[in-house]
Amino acid sequence: MTIKFTEEHEWLKIEGDVATVGITAHAAEQLGDLVFVELPEVGATFSKNDDAATVESVKAASDVFCPLDGEITEVNQAIVDNPELVNSAPMGDGWFFKLKLANTADADALMDEAAYKEFIA
Repeated sequence: MTIKFTEEHEWLKIEGDVATVGITAHAAEQLGDLVFVELPEVGATFSKNDDAATVESVKAASDVFCPLDGEITEVNQAIVDNPELVNSAPMGDGWFFKLKLANTADADALMDEAAYKEFIA
């Protein structure tokens, strides 16, 4: 399993050709308490940086971008029912969707955890 990060504050846990995608603790903290999450449809295909999901907090609404080209294979209905999960466990139970990657090599261009920590410092 490989974990990668984007400049838009998404994380990816990559296993084979499937990436579980969510927003980072940093992003969740910046947004504040989430009150609404809209997820993509299973089977939808996205290109890198397409708007894939939407989150709304008491402070703001924000898009969650698709970090790489691929197809949505699963969504986390639990965060629609309970958006606070994203705040309490952004890299655990608060994941957004699973993405079957069109090209796994594209993930090599994303940041690792050390680079991401430097990016947000």
